[in-house]
Amino acid sequence: MLLDPDAENDVAYELCQIVGRAILPYRSSVDDDQVHGTAFFFQGGDDPVGESLLTAADLVGSAGGGELSLRASVTEPAGVAPAAVSAAEVVPGWARFPGDGVAVLPTAGLHRYAGDGGWRWRVQPVPAGIAAGPEVVARLGADADSAFVLAHGVREDGSRPLEVAIERVVRDGDDVRITTELPPGYVGAPVFVVQADTTGEVSLYCLGLVLPGVGGHPVATFDRIRAVLPATPGDV
Repeated sequence: MLLDPDAENDVAYELCQIVGRAILPYRSSVDDDQVHGTAFFFQGGDDPVGESLLTAADLVGSAGGGELSLRASVTEPAGVAPAAVSAAEVVPGWARFPGDGVAVLPTAGLHRYAGDGGWRWRVQPVPAGIAAGPEVVARLGADADSAFVLAHGVREDGSRPLEVAIERVVRDGDDVRITTELPPGYVGAPVFVVQADTTGEVSLYCLGLVLPGVGGHPVATFDRIRAVLPATPGDV
């Protein structure tokens, strides 16, 4: 669904309210280069055990290291949590699935790490109920739809504010793609769309996450993400 500019701005605002605290800045070292991206919390079901942190496999790298920066709004009580969490201190660590482009970190270790430090996570995971199913992906086509990417960009001064990029997404066969190249820091970020179903009811969906690209970005859609969520840490 291609929305008019006013409607796009309304959706962008609402997304920040309902899942803004799902999104975290991520930084890793790949081939000795500092790589900035975004990770987000996803709640796979009613059971807290189903919660995971998701990002792009290429961002994590084969070593599985990296660092999550913490905004004050995602932890409580105020002033107790560190400025960042090293992935090396969290067990279990990242599970990489390069064939699907996805990396998954079960959040049990993150919650234990917080508890040991005397603080708690205060996040808004993307809920399973809005994760796009195959029918949502199938409704995409060659005609562009409005897409919304929530990410932590990288400013010239090194700061990582939460941003919303309003973009266009298309589908060509099994490939779903954002049509323009996104700024640094956006790889791994969640992508949202608005669609009307066969009854005309309009709903918001999390389509998937941003993968690296040149001139545009492939999207790892949630049918691919769901396929790897039950797996255990390690490359597949």
